[in-house]
Amino acid sequence: MESVDLVVVGAGWSGLVAVKTYREVNPSSNVLLLEAANSVGGVWAKDRLYKGLKSNNMLGTYEFSDFPMDEETFGIHTSEHIPGEVIQQYMEAYTAHFGFTDRIRLEHRVESARHNLDGTWQLAVSQGGKTTIIDTAKLIVATGITSQAYLPTFPGQTSFGAPLFHCRDLLQNEAKIFQPGQRATVFGGTKSAWDAAYACATAGMKVDWVIRESGHGPVWMAPPYVTPLKKWLEKLVTTRFLTWFSPCIWGDADGYTRVRSFLHSTWLGRKIVDSFWSILANDVAQLNGYDNHPEMKKLKPWVSPFWMATSISILNYPTDFFELIKNGTIKVHIADLDRLSDHSIHLSNGETLLTTALICSTGWRSTPNLQFLPEGIDRELGFPWSADPLDDALVQAADEEILRRFPRLRDQPRPNPQFRPLDDQAEAAVPHPFRLTRFMVPLALLKERSLAFMGVTMNFNTTLVAQTQALWIAAYFGGQLTPAALERCPPALCATISDGKAGGEDSDLDLAWEIALHSEFGKYRYPAGFGRRNPDFVFDAIPYIDFLLRDLGLSPERKQGLWAQCFYPYGPEDYCGLLDEWKQTQMN
Repeated sequence: MESVDLVVVGAGWSGLVAVKTYREVNPSSNVLLLEAANSVGGVWAKDRLYKGLKSNNMLGTYEFSDFPMDEETFGIHTSEHIPGEVIQQYMEAYTAHFGFTDRIRLEHRVESARHNLDGTWQLAVSQGGKTTIIDTAKLIVATGITSQAYLPTFPGQTSFGAPLFHCRDLLQNEAKIFQPGQRATVFGGTKSAWDAAYACATAGMKVDWVIRESGHGPVWMAPPYVTPLKKWLEKLVTTRFLTWFSPCIWGDADGYTRVRSFLHSTWLGRKIVDSFWSILANDVAQLNGYDNHPEMKKLKPWVSPFWMATSISILNYPTDFFELIKNGTIKVHIADLDRLSDHSIHLSNGETLLTTALICSTGWRSTPNLQFLPEGIDRELGFPWSADPLDDALVQAADEEILRRFPRLRDQPRPNPQFRPLDDQAEAAVPHPFRLTRFMVPLALLKERSLAFMGVTMNFNTTLVAQTQALWIAAYFGGQLTPAALERCPPALCATISDGKAGGEDSDLDLAWEIALHSEFGKYRYPAGFGRRNPDFVFDAIPYIDFLLRDLGLSPERKQGLWAQCFYPYGPEDYCGLLDEWKQTQMN
């Protein structure tokens, strides 16, 4: 049996920066990073990098503040989308630069994490057919929500006779399915479905692309530069002035309460906000030419981008994707998949597609790929598939308060009358969102300071959020930070809530109220995204970082002068030296 101070599970962006940050804050600590894959990278691990896979991000927006991705070292240039293999190389270089490669154990899968009575954790870890036990004082689960693929079961699939797999495993199936002249089928409307369809089409194949008639429809795909001014989309979402146009329950953390109140609490302000989103949507629709070709119309999104969060993605392909639609290389079908038979896919509209493979872009399980023990602890941890740890009255009151503050959210998009989850295991079937303080810490274990989650949030600013969360957690674990609610539970409501359902006798009802507001907000703000399951946001990432910085006692104002603060985009360069700033505050 081995004992350590901290175990981090998952070697993606969050896991790597968690180890680096914790070791810098606690230089003598014994830290381990356990990763089930055979390389670091998380979604960018070597076993997930099929041919042509690239990031939506371009150079300068997908890196840590203290380790720039320079052109000379990594061979990537300004205005280029970053190839997957370059991202993986960057992550390996990051571990070597900061000297913690020896702290990483690859091909070590954490099967279970048992919460001990003394607040420590006992991990069962499998490697090479053997299981070992590791005791750790603290645990960070950084597996995110794109580590465990969700692959539904289809009627008739036992007789299908062709490869059927999740897009996560495209690399393993690349050699046998990328055959010029053959025909593959892609199932799903998310960005990974676009990527899989493009990969097959540019390998010389014909593609049938099935987007569910009973689903959410195709995602918004924007060019890298949008609006009539041709602004870099990644920079738009980190420009503080533009973040004000997104109603955000934690938005006041940026300090611009009055302007936010005007935009979202007044009739005139809401008209301005609606105009902004209408201009953005119309610009993207015109640039893509959805209405200029009968096949292109099938890819026109069914919902305004206002409601979609990270379901808005970027056209990062080296050639014109839409030309493959117009020339028939990719054929789009808006229909449900009824059943499978021998090398055939039968659709709800009566069509039968002959195919050599079925590639499913069907999302990810909300459950982490490890079991938490003892049985029943899932509820305490606030997991979406468990019973809700928050009182029903608290949640209902939070819903009402969200709609009171943001009247625009009362006018939800018209739901697809045919919508239904793929099955009861799909993400849309979870009973409630993650219930976590600051989207990281279960309220029931808050005072214990032994457990945190990273990567539960989904946003365009992965590295900026990850490095801020890592510092927040290091300070929290060390007792230098105790999260205090900025929201106040209404006294009449608090008096009616039983202690058990609110989180225990010693629970802070203000924090429970804040968790309810923050987690419920997603289902109203981003109903066409993943808001019902986890924090999924785009224009709200900078205010979230502001929120965490204020907890840390650091200024969210990272630029000189009011004009720059409001109208210049934030990037990794603005947060350089953040950890040293925080250390300085601890010396004063």
